[in-house]
Amino acid sequence: MERYTDVLLVTANVGSLFDNVSEIQSEWVRELCKTVHNYKPQFMALHFQEVGGKDYMVNMGHAENFFRSIESSEEMKDFDRVCVYVDNQFQAEDSFTALGSMYFIHKALKNIYQYDFNVRDFKAVSGHNKYVGSLDGVTTVEKEKFPKNFWPDFKWSRKGFMRTRWIIHNQGLDLVNVHLFHDASNLIACNSSPSIYSANRKKALRYVINRISDSSYSPLPFFLFGDFNFRLDTLSLVQHLSTSADVQTVKKDSSNEVEKIICEEKDNDHKVLLHIEAKLFAYLHQAVFREDNGKALLKYDKEVTAFHDVIREEEILFPPSYPYSEEYTKPTQYMNTRCPSWCDRILMSHTAQDSIHTGDDGEKSVVYNTLGPNVCMGDHKPVFLFFALKTNDH
Repeated sequence: MERYTDVLLVTANVGSLFDNVSEIQSEWVRELCKTVHNYKPQFMALHFQEVGGKDYMVNMGHAENFFRSIESSEEMKDFDRVCVYVDNQFQAEDSFTALGSMYFIHKALKNIYQYDFNVRDFKAVSGHNKYVGSLDGVTTVEKEKFPKNFWPDFKWSRKGFMRTRWIIHNQGLDLVNVHLFHDASNLIACNSSPSIYSANRKKALRYVINRISDSSYSPLPFFLFGDFNFRLDTLSLVQHLSTSADVQTVKKDSSNEVEKIICEEKDNDHKVLLHIEAKLFAYLHQAVFREDNGKALLKYDKEVTAFHDVIREEEILFPPSYPYSEEYTKPTQYMNTRCPSWCDRILMSHTAQDSIHTGDDGEKSVVYNTLGPNVCMGDHKPVFLFFALKTNDH
């Protein structure tokens, strides 16, 4: 018998929600509820990164309230089983990832089981299960911070991944919350193509895929969703944006180190077209990132192509998800800190894509988009994927 289960996956880097609280947080929950109301999923997975924000020692309490406000919202009352995992144990420096994952199961969904990595077996899910803390000893989640020796030249940061596994009717799935490394400096990102940061992310993502596909547990179709920090190939993009400009490189007096790159238009009173510093990326025609959802720039989004042997993605039809202005009144504007990029993604194994029902007569039953495109959601717009999962009962 053909059976489908409507699934909603959401990923969100929520760091900036805690650094400037209240207004944006409630807006965020409202937008999520609107999406739940519109799509009526039976199973929902929310993957959060940077829980607690940069100042997590101070803000972890706000994070708990944020999760509580999602759980207690009106739209969630028909989800009678909830599993929450929040790694907020910042004292444990060698294992802290600031990842949080929430899973909601609708009362209409009967056959759902969650894997216990300790006893290596699936168990029926019941009630509200909330794990907040170090997550050591929680047997239904697997969590790992990237090893320190991985990137000896870089500051060790709270990046890593967290996995849960499920059976919905008879369809098994791994759901993996991922946070990869960011670009520390725009200038260094411009040095080579691909950039050194891109190489780090590639190594980390390959590590995650190998870890979830190794033989410790029998491999299942998987969805990887989180903040991959994928960036546009900055060097090629800058060359493209400045083809008709005079480019000047300003170095620090004392050393040979580049301090800024300035591209001026040849005519038009030598207006500054592009100004790049370590943490500044100011482009005169910012609208190009929003026009037609930034489609013209997708050719510079190359980081996922290295994984096409194992990973698929639905077509991107939304503008870059980062770095949006955190000003409440400028919800569609980008900050001039980084080159806008599609950092937040939902990727899947080929077998996971095969389990998605694509609809008859070309009907669009898969939606890949951002939450709250016209309201302030912090510096990252959350990204969601809605689909009908084939869960045939044999």
